[in-house]
Amino acid sequence: MSPFRIVKYTFTYFIFAITLFSCSSRNTPAPVSNISNGNSYSEHNKSAIKSSQYTVVKGETLYSIAWRANSDVRSIAQLNKISPPYRIYPGQKLFLVEPKVKKSSKPSKNKASHKNSTKSSTPSNKNSQKNTLASTKKQAYGENVSVRKSYQNSTLPSENFSKKISRWQWPVKGKVVEYFSNSAQGNKGIDITGRRGTKIKSAAKGKVVYAGSALRGYGKLVIVKHNDDYLSAYAHNDRILVKEQQQINIGDVIATMGDTDTNKVMLHFEIRFRGKSVNPLKYLPKK
Repeated sequence: MSPFRIVKYTFTYFIFAITLFSCSSRNTPAPVSNISNGNSYSEHNKSAIKSSQYTVVKGETLYSIAWRANSDVRSIAQLNKISPPYRIYPGQKLFLVEPKVKKSSKPSKNKASHKNSTKSSTPSNKNSQKNTLASTKKQAYGENVSVRKSYQNSTLPSENFSKKISRWQWPVKGKVVEYFSNSAQGNKGIDITGRRGTKIKSAAKGKVVYAGSALRGYGKLVIVKHNDDYLSAYAHNDRILVKEQQQINIGDVIATMGDTDTNKVMLHFEIRFRGKSVNPLKYLPKK
């Protein structure tokens, strides 16, 4: 073999060895920006309300506030004594959690006088006190408790009963590029890619309870109430085609796909059960 070929093969082997070493020496995963679809959910998380009180801003509904607070709208309405259809106004202050009541400090009674009164009590008075105490305990632990328990039991079924949706459908056809996550900073729904202007349909029958762009990180957003337990949300729309309080059927077109408040054309879809995020894939039919 000629000296020229020896040098050539040696150089080629040297370059191959360096390349192999550089690839195998990476001990950490590739940067997220290189392997993800480029979408971040930090904006969604920033819009969350974590305070115990909140002041209503123009354009919000009680449903959108409950959505940001990860709470059931009925709980917030009950705390603030707001009746359906849950009308609120800008500047209104709302409790999001039950306020803590401070215990009032009362001055202690005179111990000396208490001891004197105890010593001066006659045996007959003591027996009378025992009878009164026994009667009080009987009322506390007997009839009154049974009545209270029967009342509570009568209300439990309606409070715990979960109203199921008879049928769900996919809001749009497309590829799911991000899935649901239970982590604190994770995706609280699924992301479906598609073309701008693609029609987005309601996943179930219901009523539009929010249509706007006041929720940071969601862009143009539609929230649909299906019953007292379930809500669904459709985010990053290009155009919203429904109005608040509008009744819609499953499959009705409610918006068109866009990229508002995100870096690609897609639909961010969520389902919430009593204010808490759930995995939409457990409800949507399998493709």
